Amino acid sequence: MSIESTLQERGNNTCELCNSPDNLSVYAVLPKAGDNSDDCVLVCDKCESELNSTDTLDVTHWRCINDSMWSQVPAVQVLAWQQLKLLTNQGETWAQDLLDMMYLEDETAAWAESGLAHRTAGGDSEHVDSNGDKLSAGDNVYLIKDLPVKGGGFTAKQGTTVRGISLTNNPEHIEGRVNGQKIVILTKFVKKV
Repeated sequence: MSIESTLQERGNNTCELCNSPDNLSVYAVLPKAGDNSDDCVLVCDKCESELNSTDTLDVTHWRCINDSMWSQVPAVQVLAWQQLKLLTNQGETWAQDLLDMMYLEDETAAWAESGLAHRTAGGDSEHVDSNGDKLSAGDNVYLIKDLPVKGGGFTAKQGTTVRGISLTNNPEHIEGRVNGQKIVILTKFVKKV
């Protein structure tokens, strides 16, 4: 089943944020890459344009969060929290009231905060791992899946620790040594130790 089909079933063919049935598409919740349905939300055109906008938010539209913030889906919770935070920054006291009522598990809260920083910084400010944790030069990470190494003739196995990583100019790439060979690794396939 495709990601979109899974999301359509999960959201009953409506936007998971505002319940609109019109012009739905898959939205990857930053900083995750959207490789699986758990990292994505089904959204309408209006929500997507608002999520991708750096302008002032349409306050009237986002009143829908009063319902969607209670979703059991972590990706929906993350977007609801982020939008409420942005609305609070615009001076909307009702949004702060909803934020005060909202509870997120620690991992979901970290995802929400990291994603908000990623969104407000234009998405290219920092290297983050698959959980959204900030990576720094010299950190140790481990691989979360088997990765065939192009030109290396081997596969870097899941669980392999990569010590003392280096950051690149691309926030989606880090460098590290595996089997004595320096390789480039996508940040979405590592977790910070």
